[in-house]
Amino acid sequence: MSDGTAGIGTILAVDDEPDILIALEDLFEDSYRVLTTSRPAEALEILRAEPDIAVVVSDQRMPGLTGDALLAEARSFHDAQAILLTGYADITAVIGALNRGGIVGYVTKPWDAGLLRSTVRQAFERHRLGRDLATERALLRGLLDHARDAISFKDAQGRFVRLNARKAALLGHDVAACLGRREDELLGPKGAPVTEADAAAIRAGTVAESLTSDGPAGAEQWSHVTRVPIRDAGGAIGHLATIERDVTEQRTLEARLRQSDKMQALGTLAGGIAHDFNNLLTAILGSLELAGPKVADQPRVQRLIENARGAAERGASLTKRLLSFSRAHDLQARAVDVNALIVGMSDLFGRSLGGLVTVRTDLGADLPAVQVDPEQLELAVLNLCINARDAMPEGGTITVATRRMDITGDPEIADGAYLGVSVTDEGTGIPEEILRRVCEPFFTTKAVGQGTGLGLAMVFGLAQQSKGRLAIDSTVGRGTRVELALPFATEAPQQAAPVPGAAPTAGRRARVLIVDDDPQVRHVTASFLTGFGHSTTEAGDGEAALDYLLRDRCDIVVADLAMPGMSGVELAAVIRERNPGLPVLILTGHADAMQIPEDLPVLAKPFRSADLAERVATLLAAADAGSR
Repeated sequence: MSDGTAGIGTILAVDDEPDILIALEDLFEDSYRVLTTSRPAEALEILRAEPDIAVVVSDQRMPGLTGDALLAEARSFHDAQAILLTGYADITAVIGALNRGGIVGYVTKPWDAGLLRSTVRQAFERHRLGRDLATERALLRGLLDHARDAISFKDAQGRFVRLNARKAALLGHDVAACLGRREDELLGPKGAPVTEADAAAIRAGTVAESLTSDGPAGAEQWSHVTRVPIRDAGGAIGHLATIERDVTEQRTLEARLRQSDKMQALGTLAGGIAHDFNNLLTAILGSLELAGPKVADQPRVQRLIENARGAAERGASLTKRLLSFSRAHDLQARAVDVNALIVGMSDLFGRSLGGLVTVRTDLGADLPAVQVDPEQLELAVLNLCINARDAMPEGGTITVATRRMDITGDPEIADGAYLGVSVTDEGTGIPEEILRRVCEPFFTTKAVGQGTGLGLAMVFGLAQQSKGRLAIDSTVGRGTRVELALPFATEAPQQAAPVPGAAPTAGRRARVLIVDDDPQVRHVTASFLTGFGHSTTEAGDGEAALDYLLRDRCDIVVADLAMPGMSGVELAAVIRERNPGLPVLILTGHADAMQIPEDLPVLAKPFRSADLAERVATLLAAADAGSR
């Protein structure tokens, strides 16, 4: 046995005559790595040790084992192409070997060198092509078996010729049951659009991509489908490859990102609207308060003023809710009388829900207070009522109820007594597959632009942060009941202090510099303070205020927060630097518009004259005490 050059094709020559082996080695050593042996048993050992042997050239008549028997045994564990060398007398053995598939050809002795070279070369190419095909098949099998995508190959009529298990699972069958059939045959009418899309891709002859969805609205499964026409050697499209990728999570993330951007923009817009709206309400409420005493002897005018004041105060409440919804903040939990809170929402229900629904309350008696953020609870109940209204497009009754609950064995919350707040509708109900997702942030089944997907997520978050629980019970066609379980408080709710009719007279009269870019707000503020005996000077912006303070002095500065050129915070910083003892009070319709130092006093717009006078008096008293 001898070795040729490594790195090229390898052939094995087997013959019991050494001269024949030498002749074969001389014939092929320029083109192949040639291994030789005179013993058939050793030939089998060489084949087991050399998996890269491409061609075996074997004599037929050898002691111990004939060539056709050797090649038949080798075929059981090796893929080398086999060529039999034989005399004319051995033609029967050749025919038998050919019939058993043990050889791919034979050459008679004495051989024609050109014919033998050609036969070996063809066998070598056949072996190389076989290896390449086996590699491609292994790669394709690995791709089909382990890809997360659903992959299939179809003929020009749309019939499956290969597909992976993932694709078969989507069709509801095993792989074998899908072969030779079209998708519309497997899925019925549901598969017709797929068959049409396959035919269109084959007609077009170009790669086609599409996005498809399946499932109920709001819980769709999205797939990105790529169709690749495959041409044969003649250029005709003989097959179509399809790759289906599940992009549901990607679509969900994209939707969440878009919704997050929209909510951020909405929050910014809400803040700007709230600032301007609160300035208007300050002027309106302030003017009404100033006008009230002037018509004290005219009851009809007084009633009109009170009606206008009530409407403006409801506008202020609405603005407060808008700001609360548009910003994220920590819960301010305290003891709350839930029944009183719900009763106080009756006007809000009427304005927010429209005339097609009726809100009915069923409030349990003698219920203790719960530990919760009242503003967030009010917003949660309102969101649940809005969802209930939307579930009843033809109208109906919404029931808001409270009750005592004893919960045990619930893994979500501790055992104990809770207060249940439920909202029940008579609407369409929620399918099971959607019910599992309704508390996900940004998940909504409503049409584009009609829902944010934050309502139930916000209620769920409130329940979690309040150490409570949210439960939803729904039946399609009959309605939905959403119940919030909240822990009882350890103390009684604080009673709201009555709004004073007038502030106490200031300890002393003061000179007040009022800075606001809105002349109506400036006028109302100045009128309030003048009414309490203070003297006032007005400035339209920060620069004008600083110019005044260089020429004259005052006892306190009352400044708006958001002003063009210089904000109230920036004005206060300059004043503190120049005159550290001069108090500054900031007025604002949107406290989140910018960062306000914690030691800078703030009064929210709209405000009553009593509130303003009290804050001014407090700041003046503190300044007087600090100057002693």
